[in-house]
Amino acid sequence: MRKFWVAGGLGTGLVLLLGLLVIGTYVAAAGLAGAGGRALGLAKGAVPAAYQDLVQKWGTLCPAISPALLAAQLYQESGWNPKAQSPAAAQGMAQFIPGTWQTHGIDGNGDGKKDVWDPEDAIPSAASYDCELASYVKKAPGDATHNMLAAYNAGAYRVIQYNGVPPYRETQNYVKTITTLAKSFEAPRGPVAPSRQAARAIYYAQDKLGRPYLWGGTGTAAQGGRFDCSGLTKAAYHSVGIELPRVANDQWNAGPHPKRSELLPGDLVFFAYDLNDPRSIHHVGIYVGGGYMINAPYTGAVIRFDKIDTPDYIGATRVTSDGAKALPAANAA
Repeated sequence: MRKFWVAGGLGTGLVLLLGLLVIGTYVAAAGLAGAGGRALGLAKGAVPAAYQDLVQKWGTLCPAISPALLAAQLYQESGWNPKAQSPAAAQGMAQFIPGTWQTHGIDGNGDGKKDVWDPEDAIPSAASYDCELASYVKKAPGDATHNMLAAYNAGAYRVIQYNGVPPYRETQNYVKTITTLAKSFEAPRGPVAPSRQAARAIYYAQDKLGRPYLWGGTGTAAQGGRFDCSGLTKAAYHSVGIELPRVANDQWNAGPHPKRSELLPGDLVFFAYDLNDPRSIHHVGIYVGGGYMINAPYTGAVIRFDKIDTPDYIGATRVTSDGAKALPAANAA
């Protein structure tokens, strides 16, 4: 069970400060809006440690891909599950169908066999296949990465035929989904753009202060308006028109990851059993500034303010509407 502590006399003072902190979100926005830089590499904790080096290495195989883009594809395809299998017979972490694997799978770890179930083969094969597709459509006008993703979805011939991403809704959505989801795996070189929905999400959560925690609670009338941790964050962002997944570790990929020193009110803050594995996230709260969050802690407690600087703090996510829509859980809904 996760332990929390609260500074004495916190409640009233922090509530009074909350309005100033939320206003500060918009003051900070003016300074951050033009300060972003091109993101490079992988954000800390974005990829499970077992696959971090593979994704970093093979994500630089050709100019059309990046470690973050490769990570986004793998997460979207399988959620990092090396034993994933779809009803259409797609297999492994990269979800190759058998015929495609036979043609495009490679022996990434050099053990003399190519195994679709082995991430040391599946991850390199995904990168290799992406780069093959990029080479097929390299003369098509437009963004090379977008054209590669379109070829993955619709076939290289259609990209060549239409001189870029073809006018198919499914293909255009696929390109947007993967490129948006990639932002949740990138290590930003500059500050992350602020959220415009953050203030209202905080106000929603603030209105729930003092309500008893309920495991599995989503705030329904039948539950007495009670929440668990991810139920509260989901409801807070639902109130501003953003639909998050139900589970905390799936909410982690709903946007880019600001550094601890760059947190703004409204960011989701996460806590994990293994700080090198985002799939081990077990708790989430809404940052309000000053090192504190609003959260639904555990059975027997109430929704309250707690410090975020605990040993299990893994990082934060600045939720975006596009980021939430790009998540596999959202696409499956």
